[in-house]
Amino acid sequence: MLKQSLLVITVAALLYMLLPGAVAQEPGSSDQQPAASEHAHAHAHMDPAKRAAMLAKRLNLNSEQQSKVEDIIKSEQSQMEGVHSDTSLSKEDRRSKMMDIHKSSSDQIRGLLDPDQQKKWDEMQSKQQERMQEHHHEQAPGGGSRSPQ
Repeated sequence: MLKQSLLVITVAALLYMLLPGAVAQEPGSSDQQPAASEHAHAHAHMDPAKRAAMLAKRLNLNSEQQSKVEDIIKSEQSQMEGVHSDTSLSKEDRRSKMMDIHKSSSDQIRGLLDPDQQKKWDEMQSKQQERMQEHHHEQAPGGGSRSPQ
């Protein structure tokens, strides 16, 4: 059960890393945010160009980097849809494949970045991981008496 919970957290964290709004709220935007599940659903099918533009803004990407990031996001989205629709896979296998796809995409994006951008990328991912862990603990049945470690 613990292994499965950690797997769910990891998949969710990886999916959030490239989703707009999951990293930081834009200045001047509303203080109200949708519930995490609504937020994820609202952005799960966001246009790759919009996602790339959001990352371009946050990471100060040049046009070439943004174009490559968009291509990576398009590929990831296509692969994720394929895995999601593959009913022959068990839930665990599906999660594992999705994690692998996202990790690969994340690594590809990071490889396009200069050292300053990589530092910002790593900070964004770290903050998102923290948010996902907090969200998981809020939803844990019985208050989450088990330690995830």
